[in-house]
Amino acid sequence: MVAVALLSNPLSTGNRAILPAIRAFCAERPELFHYEVEQADEVGTALEAIAQVEPRVLVINGGDGTVQATLTELHLTDPFKGNPPPVAVLPNGKTNLIALDLGSVGDPLAALERILSIAKTGVDDHLVQRELIALTEGEQGNRPVLGMFLGGAGLADTILYCRHKIYPLGLPNGVSHVLAGLAVFFSLFSGMTGRFLPPKPSPVSVSLTREGQINGNFAFLIVTTLERMVLGAQTNPDQRGLKLMAVERSAWSLLRALIASIKGTIGTQHINGLHIENGDVIRIESEKTSVILDGEEFHATVGRPIVLRSTPPMNFLRLAA
Repeated sequence: MVAVALLSNPLSTGNRAILPAIRAFCAERPELFHYEVEQADEVGTALEAIAQVEPRVLVINGGDGTVQATLTELHLTDPFKGNPPPVAVLPNGKTNLIALDLGSVGDPLAALERILSIAKTGVDDHLVQRELIALTEGEQGNRPVLGMFLGGAGLADTILYCRHKIYPLGLPNGVSHVLAGLAVFFSLFSGMTGRFLPPKPSPVSVSLTREGQINGNFAFLIVTTLERMVLGAQTNPDQRGLKLMAVERSAWSLLRALIASIKGTIGTQHINGLHIENGDVIRIESEKTSVILDGEEFHATVGRPIVLRSTPPMNFLRLAA
C-alpha cells in the first residue's frame, strides 16, 4: 500500500511548466506512486494499475478533461472493486472549480505535499461526499459521462467564446475571464451581436423531476453537485441531487444577480429572473444549444435532450479540515 497515487496528464495546459517539478517531487518519495497518461482512453488502464498499489488517496493532476475521464471510469468500471480511495484534485486547468470546492488552490506542489501529509496522518477528518452528474445525450442508450459542473445556454456560449476568441490571445486566465464577462455584459446591454461578441443563445427548455419545467433564454444555466456555483452562490451541502441555477438573458436580471452576489444574498431571497432549483433528473432541450460538462462540449436538440442524473455519492478529500 502507498500513501498517495498521483494520476497526471502531461499534456494539460497547467502541467507544461510544473510537471518536471512534480516528477522530481514524486521521485524523492517512495510512498507516492505516479502514473502519467496522455489520452482519455488510457485512464481506465491507469486506474487498474493504481488499484494494485492500494493507495489511501487518489490525486488527479490534469485539466477538466482528465478529471472527467477519471470520475467516469471510477463510476462505470469500478477498478477498486467497491472500495475506491477518496479523490483529491490538484489546482490545474483553466477553471479549477472542482479543486476550489475541495479547498485545493494555489501552488500544485504545495497542495500535493499537503495531501501526502493528510494521507500519512489520517484522512477521516478531511472526507467529504459529493454526488456526480451522469450525462447522456438522449434518454438512454449511450455511455454516460460523469462530471460535477455543467454550464449551459449563454454560459456555455461564453465558455466557448472565451476558449476560441480570448484564450488564443495568450492572456492570463484571470484577464481572459474578465474580458469574456465584459463582452457578455456589453452584448446584453447593447443588444449587439457580431463576430467578436458572444452569440445570442437559443431558447432552452429545462425540466426537473421535482420542480416542473422552466423555459426561456438564459445568460447562465448551471447544474452542479458542488457546494460552490458561480457569482458567489453557495448550495446547501445537505441537499442531495442536482442543483440548478439559471439567470434569464436580460441585462437587468444579470445585474440583479451580480448585486445579490456582492451582497452575499443569492439563494436567500427571491430575485426576478433568477431560478434556483433542485432535482434528481434534469432534461435540457432546445432547437440548438451546447452544454459544457467539466470542459467537454455536448449538444441538445429537439427530440434528443441532454439528460442529467445524479449518482450515489463518492468520497473526496478536502484540504481544509
